[in-house]
This record gives sequence, structure tokens and C-alpha cells, in this order.
Amino acid sequence: MILLARHGRTAYNAEGRFQGQGPVPLDAHGREQAFALADVVAARGDVVRMVASPLTRAMETAAIIAARTGLAPEVDPGLAETHTGDWTDRTYADVIAAEGEEAYARFRRLEPDFGAPGGETFAAQLDRVLAAIDRIRAAAPADGATLVVCHGNVIRLLLRHERGVAPAHEDIDNTHLEAL
Repeated sequence: MILLARHGRTAYNAEGRFQGQGPVPLDAHGREQAFALADVVAARGDVVRMVASPLTRAMETAAIIAARTGLAPEVDPGLAETHTGDWTDRTYADVIAAEGEEAYARFRRLEPDFGAPGGETFAAQLDRVLAAIDRIRAAAPADGATLVVCHGNVIRLLLRHERGVAPAHEDIDNTHLEAL
């Protein structure tokens, strides 16, 4: 079994700002969330492996879980968040004002052929995320679950791909835990 967990909150999450693949750390609330997630993971008793995105916010979340559970996080770059190109570090409101509602709506819908200027398309992101999940499944332990610490769009794309439905306009809450 694979369990997907979104990283703890960052200041960018709170501000409505594109993080992309930038080195954005957890904020104080995000660290509290990560400690709570670590308690949930430890209480499950079935998680025997952890794989994380290399981005700062995911690695911080994974480190907090590791300290509580003893699981050493493996890193897979395929789990990184959407590369948002020129939108990185900008607020959602700024992008909407400059690029228009429809560009932002296409991003929120995870349209496969859409990518922020200078960024990656969701089709390209899905390809790399699926390759990462294939690697994770190939090395999955027979006796327990693998926790994957990653990002909102990674989870949304995987849910749509694996289940045929996804919360295309809904956010995945920080530290949300979802079985894949």
C-alpha cells in the first residue's frame, strides 16, 4: 500500500503564492502539522518505508516523521511539485491580474497541455510522477505500507490518474494523508 501525504504548511501556502520547485521551508504551523502527521503515521504501525520529494518543504516534513518513526526518508526527484516557471514566487492574485482568470483556471484544472510560462506542462509532470510511483511500487515492501511525502498537485494528478476522478479544483490540505 502507498500512502500519500502532503507536506506541512508554508508561508507561501498561507499567502496564496506559487511555490513551484523553490526552496520554501515550513512555517511554524506547518511544523506543528508535520509533528501531528508523524504521530498519525507512528500510530498506524504499518508504515515501513518513506519516500519524499527533494523539495525543502517535503524534506522538512519527512525529517519530522523520521524523528518520530525511525524511518529514513528515501528521496525521489520525480515527486517534486509542478515547475511553475515564471509564476514561481508570485501571488495567485498577481498572476490572475497579469495573465487572466482563464490561465489560472487552466492551472487549477490541471489541464494536461497547460504549463505556466517557463514551467512544465501537467502532462510532463504526470509522466515523471508516474515513473516515480512505478519505482516506489517496484521496491514496495511485502509486509507494510510506503509513505510518500509530496505535494498537492502531485497528489491531485495521481488521484485523477489512478481513480479516474480527482479534486481538480480542490486543494489537498497540508499533511492530508491519502491511500493510493
